[in-house]
Amino acid sequence: MLTIPTCNSIFTRLIPFLPKNPNSPKPSPTRFVNFHTPKRFACVGLHTLPMSASSSTKLAVEYAKSKRSSCKKCSEPIAAQALRLGLVSRDPKGFDVTKWHHLDCFNFGSDLVASVEKIKGFQSLKSSDQEALKKLVGESQEEDTKESKYAIEGRQSSQGKRVREVDENENEIEESSPKKAKSSKFDGQAKLEISFSVSEVKDKYKDATLSPKWKAFQTIIFLERDEGLHDSSKIAAFDFDGCLANTNVKRVGPDAWSLMSPSIPDKLQSLYKDGYKLVIFTNESNIERWKNKRQVAVDSKIGRLNNFIEQVKVPIQVFIACGLGKVGKADDPFRKPKPGMWHILEQHFNSGISIDMDQSFYVGDAAGRQKDHSDADIKFAEAVGVKFYVPEEYFGV
Repeated sequence: MLTIPTCNSIFTRLIPFLPKNPNSPKPSPTRFVNFHTPKRFACVGLHTLPMSASSSTKLAVEYAKSKRSSCKKCSEPIAAQALRLGLVSRDPKGFDVTKWHHLDCFNFGSDLVASVEKIKGFQSLKSSDQEALKKLVGESQEEDTKESKYAIEGRQSSQGKRVREVDENENEIEESSPKKAKSSKFDGQAKLEISFSVSEVKDKYKDATLSPKWKAFQTIIFLERDEGLHDSSKIAAFDFDGCLANTNVKRVGPDAWSLMSPSIPDKLQSLYKDGYKLVIFTNESNIERWKNKRQVAVDSKIGRLNNFIEQVKVPIQVFIACGLGKVGKADDPFRKPKPGMWHILEQHFNSGISIDMDQSFYVGDAAGRQKDHSDADIKFAEAVGVKFYVPEEYFGV
């Protein structure tokens, strides 16, 4: 089969071999068409080849003309006259679209910048800013090289494990030793998509101040280390609203909740004594959606979680996904059913202890049943690769 890019000189040279019969099928950009031609051109596919990222995306740098633009990574405003970097791409209508970033928020990547001098607007910068940009690009590319090296070494050290596809919903992981714990089936995909950096951990979520012990990273808020919490290979994970706590979207405040079942404190305490690490994974898009009342939303959610932990008298690690669902853009990687919150736990908040997926589990009420508001919880458990229970089944609600 020969694939010919349209609008290419190669196509012109092959015109004599194409049929001249007016009844012959017309070439389609999305399907393959058979022609009665010499065998070496018996099947010709016509489609437009996608442009590479390097040819379709360019970089631009300039001093912000006003403070109206905001950074596409951190969403914070870019001050007037501040140095800003932009990714310039062509939209379907043929117009250039620029996504501006703070200098410190921009991720150059290993192959995005061939030469700093070729960045649009570079020559117009002050000499001091030119040097600063050169240094930043050099450090970024050096860091990417190190990360690639560590990633390769990590894969090579992971001997004895192979993953093969069973069907579209399930992976089977075989270990060289049956005593080794099964690890998450989403390892490759999630690790590539999410990069955690301590320098990005904040004491505020955008313009909202967080309570003591609570931190923010990108679109998640987390309780990093509750007193008495121990890391473990066994994870007992739970949703919060509708699973552990009875809440109502019309009621706001740290005290606007109650236990879903009186058996919950004893059950959690028993798991803790059995060596489980207790974790809550909860979505809370109101924190992102209530731009004018974000502090109220943050205080309400964190207040309820703090009060819940105090009532059940057991240490729990908590991750809150604040991002919105897919609305004309890519899904938030942390919002369930995406496994981003689990990835952060497994890779950065469990002291390097490998998680035993056979002994770990997740409990949530969004199971896709007729009365459920969604199937986010059961899909989250499937994406992670752990057993799933509904609250009625696990707590006897």
